Amino acid sequence: MCSYVERRVPGGSKRGAGGRPLPEGKRGWRFWIEQHQLGPRVYFLGRRWHDWHLGALVLAALAVGALAGLVHDSFPTALVVLIGVWLIAKDWRDLTPQRRDTAAWRLGLHRRPHPLRTFRRADPLPLLTALAAAAVATADLISAVTPNVRWRGRTLSHLEAVHELSVFHALAVPVAAVLLTCAYFLYRRRRRALHLAIALLIALALFNLLKGLDFEEALGDLAVAGLLWWGRSSFYVEHEPLERRSALLRVPLIAAGGLLLSFLLVAVAAHNASLDAIVRETGDLLLWQSGPIRFHDELGRLDLAVGLVGIGTLVAAAYLLFRPLAAPRDLPDPKARALARELVREHGHDTLAYFKLRADKRYLFTDDRRAFVGYRVESGVLIVSGEPVGPEDALPTLLSAVARFAEQRGLRVAAVGVGAASKPLFEQLGLRSLYLGDEAIVETGSFSLEGRAIRKVRQSVSRLEKHGYHTSTATVATLEPAVVGEAERAALEWLGETDERGFSMALDADIASHEETLLVLARDAEGELRGLLHLVPAYGRAAVSLSMMRRHPDAPNGMTEYMIVRAIENLRERGIEELSLNFAAFARLLHSPEGVAERLLRRLLQLADSFFQIERLYRCHDKCNPRGEARYLMHEGALNLPRTALATLWVEGQLPKPPPLRRKHPTHARS
Repeated sequence: MCSYVERRVPGGSKRGAGGRPLPEGKRGWRFWIEQHQLGPRVYFLGRRWHDWHLGALVLAALAVGALAGLVHDSFPTALVVLIGVWLIAKDWRDLTPQRRDTAAWRLGLHRRPHPLRTFRRADPLPLLTALAAAAVATADLISAVTPNVRWRGRTLSHLEAVHELSVFHALAVPVAAVLLTCAYFLYRRRRRALHLAIALLIALALFNLLKGLDFEEALGDLAVAGLLWWGRSSFYVEHEPLERRSALLRVPLIAAGGLLLSFLLVAVAAHNASLDAIVRETGDLLLWQSGPIRFHDELGRLDLAVGLVGIGTLVAAAYLLFRPLAAPRDLPDPKARALARELVREHGHDTLAYFKLRADKRYLFTDDRRAFVGYRVESGVLIVSGEPVGPEDALPTLLSAVARFAEQRGLRVAAVGVGAASKPLFEQLGLRSLYLGDEAIVETGSFSLEGRAIRKVRQSVSRLEKHGYHTSTATVATLEPAVVGEAERAALEWLGETDERGFSMALDADIASHEETLLVLARDAEGELRGLLHLVPAYGRAAVSLSMMRRHPDAPNGMTEYMIVRAIENLRERGIEELSLNFAAFARLLHSPEGVAERLLRRLLQLADSFFQIERLYRCHDKCNPRGEARYLMHEGALNLPRTALATLWVEGQLPKPPPLRRKHPTHARS
């Protein structure tokens, strides 16, 4: 059962598990610890011991004690059982030889380290310390508002006056309240909250000793402070510079405003009281204690109002102090856009690479400016658009920079529209994949209108041509500005009240700024524009991608098929071998579901088709007999999938964003 077995090898030397030689002087039955890249390894009695061994020993000792009548049902017993179960659960990968030595030791569940992301052994610490800080703050609050133990009070009375004891009781209350507020920001990995929490815990330890010789609370405060300092590397979220919005001035102003408002409430309610009584009453009510003044009738719960004012003031000040470093608010400047365009021309072989040039995307470059990603931040998620662009040797460095950028701002990382070839690279970042659907790609050389399977498309094309419809295909750079303007106006007008969709697989409506793209214009017998396709290039391969497909509301049925067929034929003449018809969501689940779960999911997708046009879009693409290339949503674990999915639907325009959460359109940075 143990992963370490001492064995002989040729030459007479002894080796441990995996053939590693045992260090001189540490063979045999001695206790020793090996420093390994996956974490410390403990050897004793000639064997290696895992966490789960210790957990099993704890549970076995409890079982023996219970049989002997030495262990009884109690809270300590339940706590020890939980510790034993936890030690086994956190080390579950080492239970079987197949998974043994694949995960690194951590304070929480052992996990596999990801090559492109910083591994921190104390990563679960923020949650644990947040709970511990909240528990300590609550205990200190209760201790501060309750009388001292009698013998401790008598002992302290020989050292300090009763008035001084009450002062330290009073001081402990606001400090504990601030620590309780810090607990949430510790959970959110805020670095500034870490520093403040350590200072507060040390102060509370001192106050606990001076107000009542409360050694238990003081030791708890110092223990949590030490734990925070030991795991300080796990608090990596940076904060907005205090100078940027003069937060150092705003925090005192907010605090003064809360105090002044509370004082005025008490002064108005107790108009006949002395100034000293009003000040004392205000302080007591802010600490949720009874003061010298009694309020009756409709003012009987003034204490609740003042207490809520104090809480609101504390929360507002905490927001200013602990808000994370914000992602850039301005869109890329012209120099950054020019560099992105150059990199796309040089390395944008993926059919979605050109879509990174959308006007609403922000960019993150490597330090040497050799590679970049396009992204948006929504609902606390940094969503990367498609795959990174750049030489292959620069992409790992780029994704590591993306992870650091997100961590410093408290953001989760996701990527939408990732192809199968780039999926392993994102997995090295610790992201998981979710199949989104297939990119439908038509091979122009093999496409034909012959055959029974495509007869409906053939009939639509013939019918429109008989009515005098015709198409033209040209690059935007070769078209007259009036023609491009006509196409842009028509695209917006035909969209109507529908929101524009697309983020990872569509451009914006500013066609004129993309001179290398293609426009396919369909006109009727009178020359009126009735439909258009906008196609973007893929560099390094003979391919284009569909960015926009519009038709006049009164255009006859079959207009979409007609434009696609004529575009395919024209592209073939231009030497373009592939046309990407963009994206068919969950295509594999729609046409070939496997098992009961996928068939049920297919039914749900069919029901959702009325809202998202999932199956209708797939059927439209399927008429051209394309091949499918899978695309994935990469996300950080199952618990983050709902938030990531919602953020993705918002940025793609598939789900309307609630008005209170809508932001103004970002501005372009000045050059």
